[in-house]
Amino acid sequence: MSTGTRPALTRFARYVPRAAVAAVAALALTACGGGTDNASAESTSSASAGADAKSAFPVTVEHKYGSTTIDKEPKKVVTLGLSDQDAVLALGIKPVGAVDWFKEQPYGKWPWAKDKWGSDLPEIVGERDDYNMEKIAALKPDLVIAQYSGMKKEQYDTLSKFTKVVAQPKGHEDYQAPWQDMTRQIGKALGKETETEKLISDIDARFKAVRDKHPEWKGKTVAVGEPYEPGKFSAFSPNDPKVIFLTEMGFTTSEKYRQALGKENIADLSVERLDVMEADRTVWLGTPDTEKAMKADPLYKKTKVYQEKRDLFLPYDSPDIGAALSFNTVLSIPYAIDQVVPMLEAIK
Repeated sequence: MSTGTRPALTRFARYVPRAAVAAVAALALTACGGGTDNASAESTSSASAGADAKSAFPVTVEHKYGSTTIDKEPKKVVTLGLSDQDAVLALGIKPVGAVDWFKEQPYGKWPWAKDKWGSDLPEIVGERDDYNMEKIAALKPDLVIAQYSGMKKEQYDTLSKFTKVVAQPKGHEDYQAPWQDMTRQIGKALGKETETEKLISDIDARFKAVRDKHPEWKGKTVAVGEPYEPGKFSAFSPNDPKVIFLTEMGFTTSEKYRQALGKENIADLSVERLDVMEADRTVWLGTPDTEKAMKADPLYKKTKVYQEKRDLFLPYDSPDIGAALSFNTVLSIPYAIDQVVPMLEAIK
């Protein structure tokens, strides 16, 4: 068994044949506000929202590496967390820079965020936790946000020399902070706490509706994994976004599962440890090929969850269900709920 703190979807980039990725625009938007000048009503609304945001400053945001005071409303924002752009977009700001999680969707232009981006492209300023400091500096951002990230202290120190930086929420392992905490950190840094609480309460209401409709799911165990090569799979932490998505519907995790993960975000296991994945519902993420390989594995065929048809295989793309669970943001969660709930309902 080996463990690590890399986020989910790192292997997915290897599974999917590389599509030709268009060259990203060298210069991104210079004005990142969410309003437009096309209609007087929109202009009035935008001006009012802008005035409210300006009155929120200065704000001080505490994080893993201390605290950051932001004196005025940020206009140019770079997101370094793998899914941070979603919350920023939901609050009406288009990041000028973002990191590449995997090549097929280089800046998170997924179905749930597509309309928010429109035709605008951010500068790609790194891949996962490997940041291009020169590119970030060239964008002259007012604010760098790194919530769903593994930013190191030395990276934080380098960025802080030329801009304001809000690092990961304190008190959590990297990639394991609740989506609510990360969203609130982002909202506070942008001076949009009221709008942020509305976004969070709307999502909480969606989850409550699911729990109310399915009280039978309360207390049922769930395990989430990803087969990545024959004979091997990954299991994800109870604090991983994909698992959190399911526990907010009423599910829980077993003691054996929690012990196997410990404090790590992800554990690599051989099929001899499929006992870890025995649960009332076992969810696998991947591709048609990895699903086929897992279902053909002799040891997997012996598991109760397979024999009793309590397993669920979710693709990362086409449709992008696995990606939506992995993002687990205020934009992706409604999309994921609409896709996953009917699938869970089909399992008796």
